[in-house]
Amino acid sequence: MQTTWAYISNYFIYSAMAVFAISFVAHAFETAFAVRAPEKADVTQGNLLVKTLDYQRTEKAARIATAMMILGFILLLGGVIARGLSNKHVPWGNMYEFSITGALAFTGAYLAALRKYDLRWLGLFISLAVLLTLGTAITLLYRDSAPLVPALKSTWLVIHVVAAIISGGVFLLANVVSGAYLYLDYKESRGGRPAWLTRVPTLEVLDQLSYRLVAFVFPLWTFAVIAGAIWAESAWGRYWGWDPKETWAFITWVAYAAYLHARVTIGWRGRRAAWLCILAGSTFLFNYVYVNVWGTGKHTYSGL
Repeated sequence: MQTTWAYISNYFIYSAMAVFAISFVAHAFETAFAVRAPEKADVTQGNLLVKTLDYQRTEKAARIATAMMILGFILLLGGVIARGLSNKHVPWGNMYEFSITGALAFTGAYLAALRKYDLRWLGLFISLAVLLTLGTAITLLYRDSAPLVPALKSTWLVIHVVAAIISGGVFLLANVVSGAYLYLDYKESRGGRPAWLTRVPTLEVLDQLSYRLVAFVFPLWTFAVIAGAIWAESAWGRYWGWDPKETWAFITWVAYAAYLHARVTIGWRGRRAAWLCILAGSTFLFNYVYVNVWGTGKHTYSGL
């Protein structure tokens, strides 16, 4: 039965990748139709007809892309759950399992934000990022289901890792929004935004959205760091040992704290805030990729 659940998990992951690929293609068509749409309305009947048709095609492609994104999320959720059933423990014992769950959290953060903000223009980049993550997971990081190492056999595994994964998904979404801000700011400073970016919100909205995402999830990341310290005391008899992963988790906390502090106290906005947000997100990615794969210490659970 354990092997059966492992196969089911793999089928779910592969199916999710296929659906995310369809979402990516649909978002690409959406972008292409947006580029074709005239930037300014013409009074001629022919141009108005072309604009109307392109708008309809853009909306249809966007709806298909979003529907496929939701379906991909559901399939990926099924893959993560099936992996846990095959392991007989929560599926966060190695880099493969971290990666598929991280992709799930990233997609979930995007879909949750989509309920309040029109972020469909980000779908092209979100679907591509998820495809790259899952592709790397199944080709380079895949490991067979296995029991947990002794240090991970704790209730704190669920508490700490869930908080960390959700925080990471929202942090990375804030980074994508900040990157979009910088790109749009660059284009507008050079003479105006391209036609395919006409649906993107204003710079002020992007700036506020990245800030709200970070402010929303920063307390959860703080809790994740504290929970990790409590778990370390339970597993190894000390709260903090400046292990590479602990150190970089703290660096990430400091970087995002500096971002929030700069916005609230000295009024950083716009370009400077966006670069600081991306810098903070880079420390999280460095911890997730480099420290997990090539780092040393007590947190080397990559399975590689």
